[in-house]
Amino acid sequence: MHDDQLDLDAADVAVLIAEQFPDWAGEDIERVTGVGTANHLFRLGPRLVARFPIRDADETAARAELRAEHAAMADFGAVATVAAPVPVAIGEPGAGYPLPWSVQTWVDGETASPSSVASSDAFAEDLARLIAALRADDTAGRRFSGRGRGGDLTAHDDWIELSLRESEGLLPTQRLRRMWDVLRVLPGPRPEVMSHKDLIPGNVLVRGGRLTGVLDTGGYGPADPALDLVAGWHLLDAPRRGILREALDVDELGWRRGAAWAFLQAIGLVWYYLESNPGMSALGRSTLERLLDAPELQG
Repeated sequence: MHDDQLDLDAADVAVLIAEQFPDWAGEDIERVTGVGTANHLFRLGPRLVARFPIRDADETAARAELRAEHAAMADFGAVATVAAPVPVAIGEPGAGYPLPWSVQTWVDGETASPSSVASSDAFAEDLARLIAALRADDTAGRRFSGRGRGGDLTAHDDWIELSLRESEGLLPTQRLRRMWDVLRVLPGPRPEVMSHKDLIPGNVLVRGGRLTGVLDTGGYGPADPALDLVAGWHLLDAPRRGILREALDVDELGWRRGAAWAFLQAIGLVWYYLESNPGMSALGRSTLERLLDAPELQG
């Protein structure tokens, strides 16, 4: 999926576990398949999962990032309304794999898709409760880090322009360019709140039309209050997005900024993962179609 991708298999993981965590050496190891783009995942028995960063990086920086992720995971778990992974351990490079890696608890559930809970009132209400609980958490004086999504929309203009160029022939780029021209100049975010920051279907677990768990919580931190609204565009049809918006009492500006963050996240998925990760590419296309079809974003 990436030019700097690192790969390993279950045999490599078995060596790392045996050398560094011998108490788990007898556990079954099984690769977890899916649409993830940041980590290789391996089940470690029934209760744990080992996560290995996919992209190469500086070892010291990667270790510091894992420690920060584990702290954020603990903070998220303390306020979340549904199950979330708990950090267990940080492993060291070995068996040909050059970076530190992590072990977390496994959370059961079915991975959501753009359509699997799109028409579930109960899921929309569950999602609203989760986002409300995160927003109510104390930022403790922290501010948006400046990395990734959650700050100034115009900071992403170069990526949007690249994505629009690469999407010629794949998407209705003229319509999308006009939409971004409107969204990018929306007034800046209100006071920041705590945010998951990446509520895409692959990080959402469901069962029976209800939200049961959330994954990849290591990015939890302050951001634009509208950022977690991307989940509505990725996962819900128009009536259920209405339920989400009403439950969270989102005004016009906040709703449009949420749409802008969803646009930003989706526009790069279609072309970048077209061949290497069709599931992620399809997610981008689905979200963009919802944005283009939304009456409240027209004009």
